[in-house]
Amino acid sequence: MAHTIIFSPQAPAPIGPYSQAIQAGNTVYVSGQIALDATGQLVGEGDVAQQTHQVMRNLQAVLAAANLTLRDVVKCSIFVKDLGNFGLINEIYGNYFEADYAPARETVEVSRLPKDVLVEISCVAVQ
Repeated sequence: MAHTIIFSPQAPAPIGPYSQAIQAGNTVYVSGQIALDATGQLVGEGDVAQQTHQVMRNLQAVLAAANLTLRDVVKCSIFVKDLGNFGLINEIYGNYFEADYAPARETVEVSRLPKDVLVEISCVAVQ
């Protein structure tokens, strides 16, 4: 199956050998987004709320480049540095999804994330 690389200049460029997203058929796989702005600068150092908002904005930007929205997301994976922040992350994350379009999801605590951020989220969307 052929695939297409998706890129948004409104989201940070990849910091490694990967694409922001790949479309295969009618499915778009969005790489994990961290709290970098479009210029690659860290947003909200040490502030999980600011970082979560930036991550969600990045996801929206990449999805928009594929002509999708958060309504099209079917699955998210959330990686957090400290599961003690789950409540706040969950509240912010929840504000971005309409109740009738909430995707499947898992949340995992990890020992370290790129650039020492506090949260990373990836997703899968279907047209």
